[in-house]
Amino acid sequence: MADAAHAGLHSERGARRHEHPGRALDPVIKVLDLAWLEFDKTDLPRAASFAHDFGFSVADRTGELLRLRGSFPGAPCVVLRRGPVSRFAGLAFHAAERGDLVRLAAATGSPVRRFGDADEGEVVNLRDPSGFAVRVVHGVPVLPGLPGQQAHALNFGVDRPRVNRTQRPAREPARVQRLGHVVLETPVFRRALDWYLDVLGLITSDFLFLPGQRDRGPTMAFLRCDRGSEPADHHTLAMHLGPTTQYVHSAYQVADLDAIAAGGEYLTEQGYRRVWGIGRHVQGSQIFDYWHDPDRLMVEHFADGDLFDSSVEPGWASMSASGLSQWGPPVTRRFLGNTPSPDRVRSALRALRADNELDPARLLGLMKAMST
Repeated sequence: MADAAHAGLHSERGARRHEHPGRALDPVIKVLDLAWLEFDKTDLPRAASFAHDFGFSVADRTGELLRLRGSFPGAPCVVLRRGPVSRFAGLAFHAAERGDLVRLAAATGSPVRRFGDADEGEVVNLRDPSGFAVRVVHGVPVLPGLPGQQAHALNFGVDRPRVNRTQRPAREPARVQRLGHVVLETPVFRRALDWYLDVLGLITSDFLFLPGQRDRGPTMAFLRCDRGSEPADHHTLAMHLGPTTQYVHSAYQVADLDAIAAGGEYLTEQGYRRVWGIGRHVQGSQIFDYWHDPDRLMVEHFADGDLFDSSVEPGWASMSASGLSQWGPPVTRRFLGNTPSPDRVRSALRALRADNELDPARLLGLMKAMST
């Protein structure tokens, strides 16, 4: 079964001898899921307007803070704070139990603290090797579910459930159900990869490498939570090697293709411009549609993503722009501006010093060369 999951898309034999195994033998803990993402925003009313149009619901709001949620039960999935610069500020994971926080604190030297008010759970605050702020939380309040956007009944196959009824998807915001994943760029790819495997117990679903340079190791990894026999999203966190430490995009699940397409029409009517889509990815198989928020931070609607349990070993595939989708329009320059094109990563490799880590002393020349 595990072999069939990657048939026709990846190396038939998976990892070769001496290649990265894609998981740690004895991680400190195994996080349960991605909890939320944090951003600073200079203009919270403008951010709130886009959040509505994109399909979030407001969990709570003050003059300095806006917390957004999906329709599924859970914690708010996006936290926006007023700040001097609009930027990505960090990510948070759910711990499976409080004992995980205790073990994590002992291993990292970062203490267990109360999170927010006394009834808002506990947290261990960390920084990954790239410098991103990472919270691991437990006991945070779970919000009840909201009425959601229903997936449409489709007259496919033998059983045709829609009889004497028309299909008229509303042109309205695609209601976000939940946070799916975040993608980050790092110049210390190997150290960052190993940290998430060793400390938080993530496991690799897929590695990408440069064409003809597999012997140099992976330059991108799609990581999922290890829940044993319980399936998890193909990737909760993806990272790629690059010359900067930056947020690339985050992805939010919606009901189905109609929600993506009708929601995209609504966004277009509000004056937003699509970055890339609609299409279906290779790694993860999601139907996708990408947009920029008013601060040009990229966000994705997705539906129908892959779910893997812990038995699926990492796939290995060559990186290419055409390999980003199974079908859909050609990848756009606007998308590749935030995303690891092979040329961008190949240029980055010129500044490598070891283990897919960039030499800061050579980055200035590299950045100048890439901009010409």
